[in-house]
Amino acid sequence: MNITIENILLIGSLLLFLSIIIGKRAYKYGVPTLLIFLIIGILAGSEGIGGIYFDDPKIAQFIGLVALNFILFSGGLDTNWNTVKPILKEGLALSTLGVLMTATALGTFVWLLTDFKFYESMLLGSIVSSTDAAAVFSILRAKSLSLKTNLRPTLELESGSNDPMAYVLTIAFLTLVLHPEQNLLSLMPFFLLQMVVGALAGLGFGKLSKLVINRISLSFEGLYPVLAIALMFITFSATDFVGGNGFLSIYICAVYLGNQDLIHKKTIMRMYDGLAWLMQIVLFLTLGLLVFPSKIVPVLGIGILISIFLIVVARPIGVFISLLFFKMNLKRRLYISWVGLRGAAPIVFATYPLLAGIEKAGMIFNIVFFISVTSVLIQGTTLGVFSKWLKVALPKEDRPSYPTDAFLAENPKTAMKEIKVGENCYAVNKKIVRLNFPKKAIIAMIERNGSYVVPNGATVIEPNDVLIVLSDTQEGLDEVEVCIQSGEPE
Repeated sequence: MNITIENILLIGSLLLFLSIIIGKRAYKYGVPTLLIFLIIGILAGSEGIGGIYFDDPKIAQFIGLVALNFILFSGGLDTNWNTVKPILKEGLALSTLGVLMTATALGTFVWLLTDFKFYESMLLGSIVSSTDAAAVFSILRAKSLSLKTNLRPTLELESGSNDPMAYVLTIAFLTLVLHPEQNLLSLMPFFLLQMVVGALAGLGFGKLSKLVINRISLSFEGLYPVLAIALMFITFSATDFVGGNGFLSIYICAVYLGNQDLIHKKTIMRMYDGLAWLMQIVLFLTLGLLVFPSKIVPVLGIGILISIFLIVVARPIGVFISLLFFKMNLKRRLYISWVGLRGAAPIVFATYPLLAGIEKAGMIFNIVFFISVTSVLIQGTTLGVFSKWLKVALPKEDRPSYPTDAFLAENPKTAMKEIKVGENCYAVNKKIVRLNFPKKAIIAMIERNGSYVVPNGATVIEPNDVLIVLSDTQEGLDEVEVCIQSGEPE
């Protein structure tokens, strides 16, 4: 079946519907939903029962880049800086040195095992060197895994921040395959430019985005998520335009925004959570359509060997070397090694050799696809089992909840107080978002002139308002009162 303008919406909506319904059922049996999306895409493809012919790597790459923007941005918004800060060094080591060591180990293995040239082998190793943010975020959060000693934030930080390194290595070795007269040292300026500019641009655009969101006055609450999308794409494309790494910049931008007070932050984060799932489904369906199963069969043998080596040798090498100078017990290191999920990102990166037209591009793509499927199938289904075997899972009674926005979720508070705003209070004529409000407290309602107002970040405090404040502790209420009266930091 050929996709036309007339039937694309029907086909697309049916595939989405099937993915959600079947994914819900499959999850009960421990099958990762991402794998279901991929299988549905394959079945709908030209060699499946759907018969939809799709063989355009350029379109698939574009869809992949757009989807990864949403997935990384959503993951960044959900990243709690206070949770990440204690393990920041470990996470950055895993996302840089760990990726490099994994790529080197796997590339060397492929070079010794196959007829691939050295740079072609390193290109394959680079493409699958990073853990996949879509796979890690969705599986960890869907399974509600509660892990000891900052393991979960370590894994999420690594998966959210290591795609930029894999992307840079992929582009670097693809350049060397196309231009073998060059060497790695000649590409060092490219690497430094990508990382430094990407990091600085991410922080800069994060601060600018906060200013724009909080200062602009939009008539409808629903426009704020749209504004956030525009700022996300501006961050990615502008960073890429000046030579920086767009993936790194949007992740840093999102982490910054997720830890700031924003107008309609709850609305923005809920929308991104839904869009991230939509993009994961669309991405895996698209990649499934792009694959021809008949071309996977010839690489099954070599694919199995490479997959096994990646899971049990290359990934552990990357983890153990990158964490060599950190205090961490063996069980934690082993579990981090096992959560080396490969998913959509490597398949998207594998489209770059296809578009470049190198000799081994087709074989590389099919091997990468096979590696991603086996990784999600083997590692994704056993994360819970391994956490119990290695005793890194928290007991049920000690497990915290992980809502998308824990503070704004409808959790019960233990303390309440009514605070009247005097005419000389610091908070008068200021938006709530600009009050440096304590993180563990909320203004549930405002009594104003005999009526009640349900506030949001854009609500302006007026003289004689009575604020009904809820907090986790009495100390939190005291901090709120100080904030309202004098504006002193919490």
